[in-house]
Order: sequence, then C-alpha cells, then structure tokens
Amino acid sequence: MPQPLTGVRVLELGTFVSAPFCGKLFAGYGADVIKVEPPGGDIARAHGPFKDNKPDPETSALFLYLNTGKRSVELDPGTPAGLDAILRIAAQCDVVIENFRPADLRALGITYERLREVNPRVTLVSVTAFGQDGPYADYRYNNLVAFAMGGQMFITGTPEGGPLKNGGYQADYQGGLNAFSAATVALLAAERDGEGQHVDVSVQQCMAPILEAGIPYYSYLGRWSGARRGNHMASYIGIYPCIDGHLGVHVMPRNWKPFTEAIERPDLFEDPRYVTQADRTVHNDELMAEIYAWAAGQTKREIYEHAGELRAPISFVHTMADLLESPQLNARGYLQRSDHPVAREAVYPGPPWWMGPDGWSAGRAPLLGEHTEMVLREVAGLSALEVARVRKEVSA
Repeated sequence: MPQPLTGVRVLELGTFVSAPFCGKLFAGYGADVIKVEPPGGDIARAHGPFKDNKPDPETSALFLYLNTGKRSVELDPGTPAGLDAILRIAAQCDVVIENFRPADLRALGITYERLREVNPRVTLVSVTAFGQDGPYADYRYNNLVAFAMGGQMFITGTPEGGPLKNGGYQADYQGGLNAFSAATVALLAAERDGEGQHVDVSVQQCMAPILEAGIPYYSYLGRWSGARRGNHMASYIGIYPCIDGHLGVHVMPRNWKPFTEAIERPDLFEDPRYVTQADRTVHNDELMAEIYAWAAGQTKREIYEHAGELRAPISFVHTMADLLESPQLNARGYLQRSDHPVAREAVYPGPPWWMGPDGWSAGRAPLLGEHTEMVLREVAGLSALEVARVRKEVSA
C-alpha cells in the first residue's frame, strides 16, 4: 500500500527547526521533499552535538534528525541562476515550505505571487515568528523570544524564581507541526479548487492556544487564575528525587489509599491531617516532607512496577536512555535505526501518529548537495550547461 503522501512533492526552503520539522513529517509520510540548502548548508549543520565531538556539517545530530528522508540541493537563491532553478522546481511541487523573515523572502524574489505565476496550484507555507503582517512581522527572533512572546514562559517556572523557558526548541517544533497540519488541509483545498494558497503560520499564535484556558480566564476575571509552581502543584502532585532519578506522583482523592499502600505508609491513610484533599492541602508541608523522605530511598523502576500493581499514581521521569529502553516504544516499533554514510547508524524517533505498517519511512538525512544534479535535471528540467552554471554560482 502506498504511503499516505506518496505522489506529493514538497520544496523546502527552510533552515534550522520549524520549516525542516514540517518537511520531515512530509517526507516521513511519503512525500518527495526537496530541501534547498544555501552555499555551505542549512545552519543546523553547524549545531552540535557531532559524532565523536568533531564538528562536521554531515554529523550534526540536530540536522540528521530534522532532515530524514529528504533530498538535498545546494543552491544560491541570491543569484539569477539559483532563483531560476528554485522557481523551476517549485513549478513541479505541490507545497513550498519556508521560514524566512517576510522581508528576506521578498528580497530574494520568492513571493507567493511569483510562485503562482509558475504554478497556480502550489501552496506556500510560511512559518515565521509573528506572521506575515503586523508591527512585529519582520522582527528577528530566537526560541527564547518565541517562548516569551507566546506566553509559555509566563506559566512556567517557580513562585520564587519567576518565569522559565521550557527545554529545547519546543516553540519552533510547534510551528513546524502546525505548518504540517495546515499544509495538508491546504492540499485538500487545492485538490478541490484547483488552486493553492498562502498559509501564514505564526509561531506566537501556535504557542498561545496551548496556554490551556489562560487567555479566556484572564478575559473573564481580569487576572490569571493559575500559578507558577515549579515541580510541585502540591505535595501530592509533584516530582521527587529518588536514588537513581526522579519520581512523579499525582494523587487524586480516589488514589489516596493505594498511594499510601504503595509507599508502605498505610498510617497516613488514617492520619486525621490527611483524610481529604483539602486536609492534605492544609498540611501540605508536612506531607511533602513525608514523601521526600520516602522517595529518597526508592529506585525508579522498582517503585514504578510496585505502584502499577496497586494502581497507585506513581511514575518516573524518563531519561533519554530510559526512552531508548522503553518496552512500550520498542513493542510498537517506534524507535527506528537509520544508517548514514558519514555519521553511521543511530536510533531515531518514529512517526508521531500511527498510519499502518507502511505509513512511515524515516530514511536518512542527505549529504549536503547530494541530489543537486539529479533534481536540477529531472525535476527542474535544466540542461547540463545550466546545471554547471548553477553549481559554479554556489562555489563562487
């Protein structure tokens, strides 16, 4: 059975995280993704860690992860021949993905109007910090800015320490995930209407909806109803250090008895200080001290298995090693190995959602410019002389 997106061709003009993650999802589900890299390659190639800790544009872990299954074409879009090649490729594509600042894309001459001239059915997906218009449209940004201006940092952190940034580049990944979703919807519309459209994805707007009900609550109440609580919403909902890691507990009223049994403190169930959730909240500090003392003597896997037998709400914080060894992820075939001619074999996360045994294919990340001649000849329709001219401009 063909993969879900077999027959779809995508041109990716993106760098670093947001647009490449969108392209990665397209490639994984079967689309032919042609990644145009500027001379020297996507900036993600300079981002470590690298194999054996030796900087190499072919072994960046970030680049290898974000670009599985794509074809790489090295072009200089700032030259006439490079721009012409990009437009010729776009003429044969269903989707174009980019994450330039709007002003930078216009400066290159790659506008939606220009793309429509060569391909009326093409969908342009632009992933930017703040969208294509508005007072911030051409502001430069980084991941920290996206977290801050999307509101996530406001609800994350500790009471005493103030806002904190989430780990990694999650704001950019949200932009890429939303771009993929929007692009597939736009593809359906193009199939129906016979013409494409310009999809405008703002990372700031992608972050705002996942603030839960923060914005409507504020509009109703005139204040934020939540609180930054760090690793503990309460003594019975939080993260506790143990011998070999950290344990997470989330005790609801119905879980209190099995929880006290799991931690071998049935006396707490009878303790008048902790009879109801309200009581436990009033005596929060005393109960937190009890749980801290208990957790300090536990190993994460043993208590997780023991708690599971009693249906007690205790888990452990998974490290990267724990994820690689996860019985659940391995049973579902989620972790997949991919071999690369320079970086060699590594394990990669599989599909974010299951669409059958043939739904996803990771492939490997391309070498810089690995498919330049093939794509320029077969997709863009350039002659050998034209291909040579494009290559000369890249190396100039």
